Formats: sequence, C-alpha cells, structure tokens
Amino acid sequence: MLTTFTPVLDALPARKSPLMERFWSLLETKSPSQIEAMARESQAVTRRNFGRTMRMFAPLYVSNECVNNCSYCGFSRDNTGIMRVTLTVDQVVKEARHLTAQGFRNILLVAGEHPRFVSEGYLEECIRAIRDFVPTIGIEVGPMEAPEYERMVKAGCEGLVVYHETYDRPLYAEMHTAGPKKDFEWRLACPERGYEGGFRRIGIGALFGLSDWRLEALRLAAHLEHLYKHCWKSSFTVAFPRLRPAAGGFQPKTGFPDWALVQTLCAFRLTFPEVGIVLSTREPAPLRDALAPLGVTTMSAGSHTEPGGYTGAGNDDLHHTVRGKRVDLEAKTEDAKAEGQFGIADVRTPAEVAAMLKKQGLDAVWKDWDAAILTDGALAA
Repeated sequence: MLTTFTPVLDALPARKSPLMERFWSLLETKSPSQIEAMARESQAVTRRNFGRTMRMFAPLYVSNECVNNCSYCGFSRDNTGIMRVTLTVDQVVKEARHLTAQGFRNILLVAGEHPRFVSEGYLEECIRAIRDFVPTIGIEVGPMEAPEYERMVKAGCEGLVVYHETYDRPLYAEMHTAGPKKDFEWRLACPERGYEGGFRRIGIGALFGLSDWRLEALRLAAHLEHLYKHCWKSSFTVAFPRLRPAAGGFQPKTGFPDWALVQTLCAFRLTFPEVGIVLSTREPAPLRDALAPLGVTTMSAGSHTEPGGYTGAGNDDLHHTVRGKRVDLEAKTEDAKAEGQFGIADVRTPAEVAAMLKKQGLDAVWKDWDAAILTDGALAA
C-alpha cells in the first residue's frame, strides 16, 4: 500500500526529524577547512561501506518525443524545431550492443514522456530484446502505475530512476506548464509505485540550479528518509545533477557552485552511509576526478543524451513534432541528428574514465548482477 510523503514535505524546513536536523547541520555555512574535513570523513565512510568499487553505467536514450513542457529541458514540447526520433527495438539493440562492446553491463533506458511513441508495451519489448546480454537494466521514463512497473520488472528490468526536478512546489508549477508532469503529487509518489511494482533499485534526485540548493538538498534528503522507512526492501541512489545547456536556452535560476556540490555530496554520505551516489557526465572531467573518491559510487561515461547517439541509429527517420503530431522534414543535412536532452561536459571514453579510476585506486565495476542469481524464474518468457 502506498504511503504519502506530502505531509512531511510540506512541513519542511520548519519541522525536521532528528536525522534531518543532523543533515541540516552539515549544510550550514562551513569554512574551506571544515568542508575538507567533511570530505575526508565522507571518503572513509564510503570505503567502509562500498570498498573501492565504482559501478559503471551508460544511459541509452530511446526517444526524445515528449508531451511535457518543462522550461529547462531540451525535449520540451514547445521546442518544435528540434530533430526528434523514437528508435525501433532493433535500433535499441544496436545501441546496446555498442555499449556492451565498450564494457558496460548496466544500461539505463531513457525516454521523453509521449504515450503515442513510448508505451509500456514498447519499453517491455526493448527490455526483453537486450536482457540476455545486459544483466542490469534500468528505466528513466514517464511515471507509471504500479501494475505497469510490475510488467517492466517481469520483462527483466530491475532499476527505476525518477528525479523530482524541484521539491519547491510553486517553482515546480512555474517550470512545468503542460503535460502529465504538471502533477506534482503524481510524480512525487512515483518511487513508491515503483517499489510496489517490484523494483530492487530506486534512484531519486533533484535538478540543482532551479531552487535554493540547501532547501532542495534538505527536501531530497527527507524524501530519501521517507523511502528508507516505507520501501526498505529496495536499495537507493541519489543524484544532484546541475543544469546544463539545452535546447530552449534556459538559464539557471540559482547558483550551485562546486564547493556546494562537494558539501551536499558529503552531507548525504555522512547522513546516509549506505545510499548510492550517482555522478553523471553533466559535470566536467576535472571535477568528476576530484569527486570520485569522496562518496560517489556510480558513474556514467562516454554518454550521449540523444537517441541513436552511439551508433547513428534512427538518423534516417528524423522529424519534428508539433502539437503532438509528427511533421516530416522537407530536407535533411548529412550531419543531422536527434536533439539531446542536455549538453555533456565530460566527453572522455569509458576506457579513459576507467583508467582515471584505476589511477585513484578505485575499481570500475561493469557487472555486479546476473539473472542466474534469481531462483524463482522471475523473468517472463
């Protein structure tokens, strides 16, 4: 049975649990030496709970079609001039095989939210098509009901990622002006529906650069605390992605400098010693190198945020979408490609990122799960 986090969220920041009081104290203004001390402690806690491992994953964008209007996103419905495409299942397989050739055994299927192009049936087909050679599959797509999630799990998916973007309710309404994503409560309850559907791994996060970073981090932490209490059979990850350039030219509304990212990361590690912390290629290489030993447990590498970005798959079917309807191109240049969700800052290859980790005494883990672990024949035929 689903619980509701709304009363907890609405009570913040005035009323906080003892755990949130500790978290809030870690986000108070600190001197550089105090942040350095937090970083050293965070590193020690991470080694104690995760060893020297770093889980590697790659996002695989299957569609950039979307019915939502999100001011900050390259896939936003109002960006009618961008190239769009939804990959066929065979093209998804082609992209996935390219990623496995680079070493990845953990792939996150990502799509905009457009029921006409991306339905649960399509996603199930994609999952079934790659599950025999990709042991760990996650999805980051439009929110669904628990029975739909259960079908994803039975198809071979084990992870769900859903970022709430901002927990600031008035700002959320300002940023999301059309589409299903306008429903704050529906999205907020998504991780719990995923848990009810059977996901073993659940990832949450907020998009930093929209609201005050300390308050956003506090609300994200409170959400995580709630999920630990009510969805305790799953493992959790958190992420603190910063706004990156995207189609539409949206500019950050607030600052989130490097030192604040370090402090936030360490505050989560010290408050939640066993939570996974994800760092994507949104961040530049030098910063990723510096953050890797301090508490990060999962990293992407060599990422593309456009469908077909790894192999060029789907470039023969590029089109525009206006008012939810496909509009074919009058002409297409040879170098045309689908629009990405946001710009990538760390463009190193997976091998180069793995070499960086090795140099720091960390072990890049490409595979940590296999279906043979299951004993009840959970995968559907």
